[in-house]
Amino acid sequence: MLHEPPVASMPPVAETAMSEKVVTRFAPSPTGFLHIGGARTALFNWLFARKHGGVMALRIEDTDRERSTQAAIDAILDGLKWLGLAWDGDVVHQFARAGRHAEAVSDLIAQGRAYRCYATPAELDEMRESARREGRPPRYDGRWRDRDSADAAKAEAAGLRPVIRLRAPQEGETIVEDRVQGRVVFPNKDLDDLVLLRSDGTPTYMLAVVVDDHDMGATHVIRGDDHLTNAARQTHIYQAFGWETPVFAHIPLIHGPDGAKLSKRHGALGVDAYRAMGYLPAALRNYLVRLGWSQGDREFFSTQEMIEAFDLSGVGRSPARFDFAKLENMNGHYMRAASEADLVAEIEGALPYLEKADAFRAAWSPALKAQLTAAMPGLKERAKTLNELIDGAGFLVAQRPLAMDAKAGEILAAGGKAHLAALAPRLAALPDWSAASTEAAVRAYVETSGAKLGQVAQPLRAALTGRSTSPGIFDVLAVLGRDESLGRIADAA
Repeated sequence: MLHEPPVASMPPVAETAMSEKVVTRFAPSPTGFLHIGGARTALFNWLFARKHGGVMALRIEDTDRERSTQAAIDAILDGLKWLGLAWDGDVVHQFARAGRHAEAVSDLIAQGRAYRCYATPAELDEMRESARREGRPPRYDGRWRDRDSADAAKAEAAGLRPVIRLRAPQEGETIVEDRVQGRVVFPNKDLDDLVLLRSDGTPTYMLAVVVDDHDMGATHVIRGDDHLTNAARQTHIYQAFGWETPVFAHIPLIHGPDGAKLSKRHGALGVDAYRAMGYLPAALRNYLVRLGWSQGDREFFSTQEMIEAFDLSGVGRSPARFDFAKLENMNGHYMRAASEADLVAEIEGALPYLEKADAFRAAWSPALKAQLTAAMPGLKERAKTLNELIDGAGFLVAQRPLAMDAKAGEILAAGGKAHLAALAPRLAALPDWSAASTEAAVRAYVETSGAKLGQVAQPLRAALTGRSTSPGIFDVLAVLGRDESLGRIADAA
């Protein structure tokens, strides 16, 4: 195939007259969970449809019955819902349409655009071996393309069951005017008569995709560029049926930060894994839209801003590079910008999935939610993920007596206990308990004792949280309340 730049006379998608309703589709195979590349493909389809007032359909391509699982289907649906990518209409299951696929092929046979092929597995193996010896790509040689009915009758009598092949053009070129890749030219001599129906009557992927996209009214097919060669073969199928070919847009795949193919060590994980790691769906959406699409140097987009700005002309032709550090920074930005109540709601929704939330899952209650909301201003400034946030909030659910980390233990052992013992009665005598009143009491003690504020605040932090770092110590005192704070101080003194 030959790549050429986008044709100058071809209008950008945003300017194309959309006389018909835009219909995109996301069509994952349920042989695994919704991976990050698939999530980006879904996002691009969703944004394009929303921008043009169209719809995004969802089709589960479950024709591989051995590898397709209900668990994977459920994970795909759940992942899309979590990301906020609502599809339109009912979910289409490709396998359920097998009858329609066979019916369509019958029409092609009747029109002479498809034919029965009785080539045996041994013959096909020999074709491949011959191609290998001669240094050619393996291609079906067309031996049943123009055989007469007598040969077919002999094959049937011998018990052979045919596959159905497309009568593809053998000369000339097939041109795909791709909205991302530009004009891509495929010599037809390199594209053989592909199988439409297997010998057991089940449809192949190539056929099912075309029939389903046509029946669903897909106007734009936006998918990974690993399908680019498929676009040429599917164009032949569209032409055989006499159907209009949809607009193709093949987006580059995602690579790791080192430029290698994305693997699990880079981040090729299911969307469910990112949920468990504590990323916000809005942040992940924003990060994904910037993987391969850009609008100048702008980094942050609200969902509505994404819809308004997205166009296919902004999608690059080079592979995007996934970078966990950038995702974490973006997620931290979203967390700091979120309200306390919204972050607590995010945590509550994510509790069944978060990696480090066991203690919070066990202790979750309206009272804990109120404490977490009150502590959130100091917590969210230090965290980049929900897991880091609840880790920092662990003091809220810590059981007495608190386990001390190494640094906290050193602080208490180095004279901190004496300050706690002297400070405890001053705090206990306070008529009211707040961040302001406890701060005033601590500062008064510092002034009379001659100690520095840090020499008192650090053992206080250790006693209250079991750590040497935490949100502001006076906020911690206020959130924990009088009884719990005094009890923890007494335990550590």
